[in-house]
Amino acid sequence: MAATAQEDGVRSQGRGQRGCEHYDRGCLLKAQQTCEECSTLFGEYYCSICHLFDKDKKQYHCENCGICRIGPKEDFFHCLKCNLCLAMNLQGKHKCIENVSRQNCPICLEDIHTSRVVAHVLPCGHLLHRTCYEEMLKEGYRCPLCMHSALDMTRYWRQLDDEVAQTPMPSEYQNMTVDILCNDCNGRSTVQFHILGMKCKICESYNTAQAGGRRISLDQQ
Repeated sequence: MAATAQEDGVRSQGRGQRGCEHYDRGCLLKAQQTCEECSTLFGEYYCSICHLFDKDKKQYHCENCGICRIGPKEDFFHCLKCNLCLAMNLQGKHKCIENVSRQNCPICLEDIHTSRVVAHVLPCGHLLHRTCYEEMLKEGYRCPLCMHSALDMTRYWRQLDDEVAQTPMPSEYQNMTVDILCNDCNGRSTVQFHILGMKCKICESYNTAQAGGRRISLDQQ
């Protein structure tokens, strides 16, 4: 048999007072920011849709996301294709992938859409938690999903140009070529083999992989 309101009130007192003295039973609490009787504030921020109580963190409710997010609201916009709130500096400057926010972070495999950790958009359009992105850069520079460069590597590629020029290959390898596939532009080309890296002829990236094919001596062509 269901307990009476009076019995529930006794239990509540035994567990310690919650909210204010007018909050006697959890199921009788009308979700709102303040107590109707004494105006006690239950939360600096209250969302009448999510029924979320919290300290003031400049939160706002995004109707398209369907949840509350930490703002301030004017610093974010909702990308309808990516289906996620992103920083204003990315508006019109990121590659969209439909519903990409509904995928888990490829680093930690945790949800991105409802995470409190800010999402980082890679140049390829894939998303990672910002903290996961920062950890990833300690080990490598490529997107774990598509192998595209995760940041602008132009300066490093030019440094690698100098290293390649200053590091001649042994004579038996100097006239060898290899077929490569570029992870950045997806182009294919045939270039001279070098142990430090093989440069894409199309976009000049060193983010390449050997794409099979026979190494051919240049003097045989």
